[in-house]
Amino acid sequence: MVEAVQQAHAAAARAAEGGADLVEYRIDTFTGPDCDLAGLVDGSPLPCILTCRPVWEGGLCELDETARLKVFERAMTAGRPPAYIDIELAAYQKSPDLRRAVARWVDHPGQVGRADAGLILSSHDFEQRPVDLYQRIEAMVAAAACRVIKLAWRARSLRDNIEAFELLRHGYKPTIALCMGEAGLPSRVLARKFNGLLTFAALEADQATAPGQPTLEQLKTLYRWDATGPLTRVYGVIGHPVGHSMSPAIHNAGFDHTGFDGVYLPMPIPPDYTHFKATVGAWLDMADLHFRGASVTIPHKENLLRFVAERGGQIEPLAARIGAANTLTVGDDGTLHASNSDYAAALDAVCNGLGIGRAELAGRRVAVIGAGGAARAIVAGFAAAGATVVVYNRTLERARQLAEAFSAGGDGVGDGGGPAGGGGDAAGTDVAPGKVVAAPLEKLCDCCCQIYINCTPIGMHPDVDKTPIEASAAPRQWGEGTVVFDTIYNPIETRLLREARAADCITIPGTEMFTRQAAAQFQTWTGREAPLEVFEGVMRKRMGG
Repeated sequence: MVEAVQQAHAAAARAAEGGADLVEYRIDTFTGPDCDLAGLVDGSPLPCILTCRPVWEGGLCELDETARLKVFERAMTAGRPPAYIDIELAAYQKSPDLRRAVARWVDHPGQVGRADAGLILSSHDFEQRPVDLYQRIEAMVAAAACRVIKLAWRARSLRDNIEAFELLRHGYKPTIALCMGEAGLPSRVLARKFNGLLTFAALEADQATAPGQPTLEQLKTLYRWDATGPLTRVYGVIGHPVGHSMSPAIHNAGFDHTGFDGVYLPMPIPPDYTHFKATVGAWLDMADLHFRGASVTIPHKENLLRFVAERGGQIEPLAARIGAANTLTVGDDGTLHASNSDYAAALDAVCNGLGIGRAELAGRRVAVIGAGGAARAIVAGFAAAGATVVVYNRTLERARQLAEAFSAGGDGVGDGGGPAGGGGDAAGTDVAPGKVVAAPLEKLCDCCCQIYINCTPIGMHPDVDKTPIEASAAPRQWGEGTVVFDTIYNPIETRLLREARAADCITIPGTEMFTRQAAAQFQTWTGREAPLEVFEGVMRKRMGG
């Protein structure tokens, strides 16, 4: 948005330094008689698009069409012409005067005299996909003066991106096809993959000129714009919401570090299964998209299992038993595989902290705090490894249900007085290896486990002063050799970990599990060893640590 020539040129110079090829000057409010439009174009550090967007098409220009035409006339005749001018299709169709003037200003077949500027005919819908989208395209194609077609509409879902890709791939004329809003980000990031003429980016997040526009740094660095080509494989994180996810930063950094031709995107999909099935199915069905996998988070981990089963894909046995998967892998032949990297990441994080192999987990006593989705995966993993697991939860019945699902023998459920039907202490040493039992949270202080894992959100940002285990109620044997693992990764060191470290426990932050589950996904998708140190560095930078 141009406020003054010096301000605009300074911003354009920053854009050039950041790797932009072209700059769009929005002169919506820079239209007065004293505004130096010739100087704006002549002194531009980059070739430019000149746009004066009216209010009725989502811009800020409040001039009537006659006055707006005079602004363009002054800009196009006062000095060196811009590389392009952007004119709305609706204005072009409505005004014979505008069409005649544009025919004099821009390069086109039959042009008399010299005119170097190209005409972008544009159409925007900030509410939805226009019902007459293809009629608009036909009108742009038919306009002899039009060099570039630009179409932008608000995405209703990720599926709208598919249509934008199809428009780019068809190549009626050089084309810009963008979907606005959060769900439209793929159309912006993958424009290069489908031979789009260009995509738009903002210098800063608060300077975007359309909803969902990424920043220049995000586009070039985070989403690897320059490394994207027709064969680039596409991955993403599926959830609702996913805007906060660190997975795009981690995986794209991994692709960059290893030279893998891939890009990883946020993929917001509303919670119900119908949305998941329709969206993922549409992405899979477009072969040229090369959609090869996704991390799947809340609330779609169960939906992933159902989807892969319905499509005749393979499901990892333990993921099926857990009832949730977090990794979708798509083979080059279209075969699907669902797996769960959460439990393996937890096992490896603990083994790394103790300096042991997985086989040495057998017979060790593990206290799991919480009975939600994260706890379910972790309980399944440690039980499968032969450890004794005690599930502590405020609601004992939920702990009982979880214990019943993964106990190696019997119902494996206790109430603090031992497994069902037995005496003794559920948190003691008389529970058989591989057994899973339940106990009320208040019994945790009597626990004699060797490994403690918090699977609750207690202590997560912004409630960083909370802890699931008060120091005064910590298990008596906490100290050297005891492992305390918090699955929370924001903050990196929770109050629980801080107090456990002060008691000489071995502490493991949630970043360990997060990076290891991401590493397992990365290796599954790419066949390459994941650069864990890169993942950890990205997380520390993002977390300010």
